Amino acid sequence: MELGAAALAASLALPRLAGATETVTAEGAMTMAYVTTSDGVEIFYKDWGPKDAQPIVFHHGWPLSSDDWDAQMLFFLSNGYRVVAHDRRGHGRSAQVSDGHDMDHYAADAFAVAEHLDLRNAVHIGHSTGGGEVARYVARHGQPSGRVAKAVLLSAVPPLMLKTEANPEGLPIEVFNGFREGTANNRAQIFLDVAAGPFYGFNREGAEVSQGVVQNWWRQGMMGSAKAHYDGIKAFSETDQTEDLRAIDVPTLVMHGDDDQIVPIADAALKSIKLLKNGTLKVYAGYPHGMLTTHAQVLNPDLLAFVKG
Repeated sequence: MELGAAALAASLALPRLAGATETVTAEGAMTMAYVTTSDGVEIFYKDWGPKDAQPIVFHHGWPLSSDDWDAQMLFFLSNGYRVVAHDRRGHGRSAQVSDGHDMDHYAADAFAVAEHLDLRNAVHIGHSTGGGEVARYVARHGQPSGRVAKAVLLSAVPPLMLKTEANPEGLPIEVFNGFREGTANNRAQIFLDVAAGPFYGFNREGAEVSQGVVQNWWRQGMMGSAKAHYDGIKAFSETDQTEDLRAIDVPTLVMHGDDDQIVPIADAALKSIKLLKNGTLKVYAGYPHGMLTTHAQVLNPDLLAFVKG
């Protein structure tokens, strides 16, 4: 007697740890992997490569997903590493929950993935908002649990993007209010405008615009939740991570393009390096905010050299 698809899938399902879920096809192949956080949020993750190899963990920027790291994940996979990346809550394939769109929850969610996969001696690499996530994760979760070997802050938002009396070099609140207005009223258009303009430096004279890159940015953004994206603007712009940076002891590479129009280098990398105990700064002349995509052929070998060093 033939089993129904649901019964067959159930009969072939592999045992799993509490808090972890997978989607299983009728043939028994796992297609999606999730971990459930302590506050009940399902976080999607990718985990490729040898499970006994050193893990390289990637943290994506706003409003994207783990797909933004394709070039780096395939590169490190080809060099024998285990590569892991997750979609931040409300982004990509993770649950579109209403609350928790702040650095504390972002870091705790990353720790839920690291704990579930028992990642140790890991190198955590974060881009933009993901760099803020890495800084808080390493300071509050990764170092105390002994799970982190090194960290990379790539075009990252720390220590603080917003202009304040104590941070006069920051960007005025009106800049971020503009992002909020665009996200609330027509995020499909603002996502196109950002990707086709300052994010990749495609608005610079002589720039070679890749429509595929623009459309992929838009695709990733529109997969996520408008609520998560709206709240995330406050998280990446108003979170002061000075103390996170001061608390990090592991070797940390700070990478930034000096033509970054989204996170200006003077208020980010050049300040972060002064706060880190064991930091190295690498500046890329003329590179944009999205240099991990536009200049992957340069950044990937530099990342590998740091990981191996």
